[in-house]
Amino acid sequence: MIRFLVLAVTLLVACRAPRSRVESRPSGAIPSGAITPATVLISFDGFRADYLERPGAVHLRALAARGARAERLIPSFPSKTFPNHYTLVTGLYPEHHGIVANTMRDAMIPERFTIGDTIVARNPQWWGGEPIWNTAERQGVRTAAFFWPGSDYEIGGRRPSFYRPYDGRIPDTTRVDQLLRWLALPADQAPRFLTAYFSTTDDAGHDHGPGSPQVDAAIMHLDTLLARLERGLAARGLTDRVNLVLVSDHGMTPIDSARRIYLDDYLDLSQLEVVDWMPVTALVPQPGREEAVYGALRGAHPHLTVFRRDGVPERFHYRTHPRIPPLVLLADDGWTITSRERARRLPPPRGGTHGYDPALPSMGALFLAAGPDIVPGARLPAVENVHVYELLAHLLGVTPAPNDGTIVPFASIIRKPPFSSAGR
Repeated sequence: MIRFLVLAVTLLVACRAPRSRVESRPSGAIPSGAITPATVLISFDGFRADYLERPGAVHLRALAARGARAERLIPSFPSKTFPNHYTLVTGLYPEHHGIVANTMRDAMIPERFTIGDTIVARNPQWWGGEPIWNTAERQGVRTAAFFWPGSDYEIGGRRPSFYRPYDGRIPDTTRVDQLLRWLALPADQAPRFLTAYFSTTDDAGHDHGPGSPQVDAAIMHLDTLLARLERGLAARGLTDRVNLVLVSDHGMTPIDSARRIYLDDYLDLSQLEVVDWMPVTALVPQPGREEAVYGALRGAHPHLTVFRRDGVPERFHYRTHPRIPPLVLLADDGWTITSRERARRLPPPRGGTHGYDPALPSMGALFLAAGPDIVPGARLPAVENVHVYELLAHLLGVTPAPNDGTIVPFASIIRKPPFSSAGR
């Protein structure tokens, strides 16, 4: 098996999409002993596990047939975009890495964190743990990121060697082509770990619901992107020198206006702050009001469960971080938590959403892998996504940072035996 990257291709300039230049910083040469194939981690946001059986997923199924797949990837709680993308690359549950929601507050940080506010999110105080690109860079392995939550921010004093500030206007084909350009750099410049992010299925699922023809079209679009990447690898002689790991962060479930829970039917919302609304609602009651609010909501609606922070089920791993609110509300699959006032001024629920109990099949995410280090035809049961970081570290041949995962669930799909160090 060829174990190194050697291609005589000149360094290409950054793509020219507006406001999206390639950011880079100097990085040391790859050590002479680094002969592990490159690994490309790709996220198809909101790609539910069973989408793999939809008509448009032709190349995805072919990749699964010649590589490995899991029944589904089980998200961390809550099954939202930022918490799960960061869990995938740190091997930490949200209660340990600190990105506990897409919207959150921290008593030590004045501004509210939201995924759309890149200025606030850039504050390194939000980001705990060590993402895999930092693990690799710290050990002399060059990395590149064409989008991933957190990849364009300085975390622990580091960034990838090459990265793109997030700009959703950049065409998906441009993202694929840049991955190929990075992989085709001379061996002493090329990254050996790369990420890419695509939101197409998530966007279609939110707007039209998981069973819609628009989701079918989104699946077909992503399938063509995979085919483009594979053709590009083949044209550059890289097919046997690159491991592909395809994941998603969560699934999707349909919602509608008939399944709504109105909190102001049960209590006065002026007595608390709603930090995040649904389907995991974060409540911060006024001082001295926590018991009253908990009592008013507990058992109030048959499709609503209310937890004190220290009473959140242990399987959710969602208790210890101070950003987790005093009261955590969870709706049943497909139900929406709102208020009468919000219902008057916002469009009615439609399409689909996520964030629910990660054990639900509707929240199940994608996991596929193929390449020189992956056992062909390997099949796995459902696997928690907290373990993916350990797989990535193994494929890169780097020592992982402390994390909540283990390589054990993936041991049967990797050609090289896993390290025998404790906890792996």
